[in-house]
Amino acid sequence: MANEENPLTLLVASEPKKGRAPKAPELPIPERKNWLIHLHYIRKDYETCKDIIKEQLQETRGMCEYAIYVQALILRLEGQIQQSLELFQSCAILNPANPDNLKQVARSLFLLGKHKAAIEVYHEAGKLNDEDWEVHHNLGVCYSVIKDYKNVCVVSQAEEQLNAALQLNKQDRTFLTLGKVHLLSRDTDKAVDVYKAAVEFSPENTELLTTLGLLYLQLGKYQKAFEHLGNALTFDPSNYKAILAAGSMMQTHGDFDVAMNKYRVAACVVPESPPLWNNIGMCFFSKKKYVAAISCLKRAHYLSPFDWKVLYNLGLVHLTMQQYASAFHFLSAATNLQPRLGELYMLLAVALTNLEDLDNARRSYEQAVALDHSNPLVNLNFAILLYNHGDKKGALQQYQEIERKVNMLKDSNTEFDSELMDMAQKMATALQVGESLVWTKPAKDTKFKQGSAGVPIKTLGSSQQPLGTNQALEQAMSSAAGYNRSITPRVSLSQPKRSSVPLAESSGLENPPAVPGDASGTPRPEESDTPDTLPPLAAKPKVKSKSRQELN
Repeated sequence: MANEENPLTLLVASEPKKGRAPKAPELPIPERKNWLIHLHYIRKDYETCKDIIKEQLQETRGMCEYAIYVQALILRLEGQIQQSLELFQSCAILNPANPDNLKQVARSLFLLGKHKAAIEVYHEAGKLNDEDWEVHHNLGVCYSVIKDYKNVCVVSQAEEQLNAALQLNKQDRTFLTLGKVHLLSRDTDKAVDVYKAAVEFSPENTELLTTLGLLYLQLGKYQKAFEHLGNALTFDPSNYKAILAAGSMMQTHGDFDVAMNKYRVAACVVPESPPLWNNIGMCFFSKKKYVAAISCLKRAHYLSPFDWKVLYNLGLVHLTMQQYASAFHFLSAATNLQPRLGELYMLLAVALTNLEDLDNARRSYEQAVALDHSNPLVNLNFAILLYNHGDKKGALQQYQEIERKVNMLKDSNTEFDSELMDMAQKMATALQVGESLVWTKPAKDTKFKQGSAGVPIKTLGSSQQPLGTNQALEQAMSSAAGYNRSITPRVSLSQPKRSSVPLAESSGLENPPAVPGDASGTPRPEESDTPDTLPPLAAKPKVKSKSRQELN
């Protein structure tokens, strides 16, 4: 037995003991708490994070790059841009080969408005890593916000950097920025191409769909606009920009009840939107609910007191209600904010005429004629004023100018409002110049009515407002107007083709207005073919858009 047990004992004794796992190496002192700093930062526990950073910097005597970097990020989030810039510069000194440090320095410079200095730093970061799409994107944004769009060099550099960013990595925000650059340089075709490519790359991005829809809307391509706005609402039913644009299109075509339903949805999302209340006000105006229209427009004016389009529409509504003193008040305020629009001075002259201030009315008409070179309605109203006060020679000169403008517009297949043609024919008869060949014979049921305020006539229904900045687009959204037989107020997204109040959006479009005929709703006597006096006419609405560039 003893001999049998010995081998077992020897075998057990010969087994080696298992050693312990080697001890983890100690992290260098500067990086020891980086993981904890990162953990609290991503949890947005900034106070605890700052306490740990303070301890870490005390231990390392201010030589921990990551702690300084995160502290600078927190300071920038708190709005202390200058202090964050100084800390990022310290990081760049500690590690000059890290492009992220230079990118953050440039970002802080950009936020401080030092765009040219930011461009220089981004170029330095690009030398360290030329394949970084973010550097090219931010360079494009910096060049775009310099706002020197008449300088071809600046525009081309912005486009070059943004295109380089797209080649490296396609991002939705890069497409948006490039499209805005093309719009601001008034290259609409390229902007459309960019947004179409962006929608193909990211078909579910509601901002891209809405932006392209608004652009088509401003170009008058309503079918494509409706398609893209509908897709945007499919993916995001609460997208207020798309809702406002779709409502504006419906308002343009006279579907005021449907437009109001759309605006109700938007009002739940953005209850303090000036363009929204402007559009709602003009819907009430088109339905001849003038008190409700004034209430909504007054709310839009309260929310945006320096929006001249709201003031324009308020002036039109008060002209319709024959409240000429109030109309003068709002229209004069609008001319102070938008002194280069001829139709504003024409409406102001209509109000002054009814206030029996003929000298100032004539001066206002002269200013309107000097500013407006395409709208025959301005000259027609001026001719009526001159004729009614015995200046037939001056009225004849204005009538000849009307014919010149009409001949010029007929080449572009512009449709003229029947009331405008009827009034022009009456003016021709009164001036004994015969019916001009440029006027198409009006419909048989067209009747001319005369009142103290004058019969307002709509301007060119098919004239397209020039594109502005995207406002259009971002911003996009601007004020809108309603629809009325005789008035055409300023709007926010699109423009109607009927004798109505035009609509317009967030951005940059300009349209003329037209004044209401029977503002008060009281019946007016029919006018004979050759009246002794002719009533003044009126004008149309406007558009607004606003865009904002962000550097990320």
